[in-house]
Amino acid sequence: MTIDSPVHRAWLTEHTLGLLEFGRRTPGPRGAQWLDETGAPDPARPVLTWITCRTAHVYALGAMLGVPGARPVAQASLDALAGALHDDEHGGWYTSVGPGDGEVDGTKSAYAHAFVVLAASSACAAGLDGARALLDEALATLDARFFEPEHGMHTDEWDVAWTRCDPYRGVNANMHAVEALLAAADVTGEARWRERALGITERVLAWASAHDWRIPEHFDAGWRPQLMLNVDAPEDPFKPFGATVGHGLEWARLALHLAAALGARADLVDAARHLYARAVADGWDAGAPTPGFVYTTDWEGAPVVRARMHWVAAEAIGAAAALLRATGDPAYAQDYARWWDHAATVLIDHAHGSWHHEVDDHGRPDAGVWPGKPDLYHAMGAVLVPRLPLAPAMAVAVRDGLLDRP
Repeated sequence: MTIDSPVHRAWLTEHTLGLLEFGRRTPGPRGAQWLDETGAPDPARPVLTWITCRTAHVYALGAMLGVPGARPVAQASLDALAGALHDDEHGGWYTSVGPGDGEVDGTKSAYAHAFVVLAASSACAAGLDGARALLDEALATLDARFFEPEHGMHTDEWDVAWTRCDPYRGVNANMHAVEALLAAADVTGEARWRERALGITERVLAWASAHDWRIPEHFDAGWRPQLMLNVDAPEDPFKPFGATVGHGLEWARLALHLAAALGARADLVDAARHLYARAVADGWDAGAPTPGFVYTTDWEGAPVVRARMHWVAAEAIGAAAALLRATGDPAYAQDYARWWDHAATVLIDHAHGSWHHEVDDHGRPDAGVWPGKPDLYHAMGAVLVPRLPLAPAMAVAVRDGLLDRP
């Protein structure tokens, strides 16, 4: 497999169209609905802000790619962020609404707010109605309510009225804030958001380097690592114990996007190599009945949760493609082909569409952590990152006609 071959690009295009077709039924009156294995909305689940944001982002990309029907899905998702999911009384965005009438989880999370910034940035690039006002509000909220200048990082969670900040601090929300801030910088032309993303990334890379390139995920209010947090709840979907393999891959890619945006940052490229190498060495479980990436490891690299999450493989594809672009090292081309072979054989659902979000170590669909197929965000990244330059951000690159011109 050659990353830039016409046949491979055609396959990526076909898969992109299949993903967008799968998720068409997600819009609901209150936001993007959780999808089951067949792509049907699951009415028993609440409408989540982060799922709605990811849907707006993905279908804004689809609209800019020229896929008919994508723009209405993106606009409906964006409208929900200005409507049912927005807290008109206290400001910011709820975690979720529903499934019943009047049911609201009013928790304000940095994770969800980072995705509002990403969604609004992509919507701006696509020219969706109300996008710029939403982006301005989202950036102001993320800055004023979550960013801690003394630490250079974002807090994790507030109550609905912004009166109590949870003492937990986490890297996951900050990772998605980096992606969102890079997108916002390219859309708005405001370099300060890129500089903030750089500061966050440099701190995370320093922590990773100090732990043999395994990234500490959990911290206390003073940003001291809590390496044993959730040791008794290792399968938590957002706060699992140990090192999260997929995040090592995702941070590697983000470091490369930053390096490309800033120029002449060999240190970021070197760090990306280390993160990727550690994640692959620890995470690729070649000896299992069906090889794949484990979810988490302990601090010596031993697997903790062996379930295979689709998003980890998607991020491996993106990281290998980005490293190949940044370094020209053919070893990454070999990895890129290997990860796509794994995805196509084990994770892509050729019967119903999209990707199985979780499989066991025999390659059988599972639902221990992620039931159904709630969104397309990671899979969409896997098909677009290999076709785009490392900078500018994805939505701006698509808007500016840089697809297949990396």
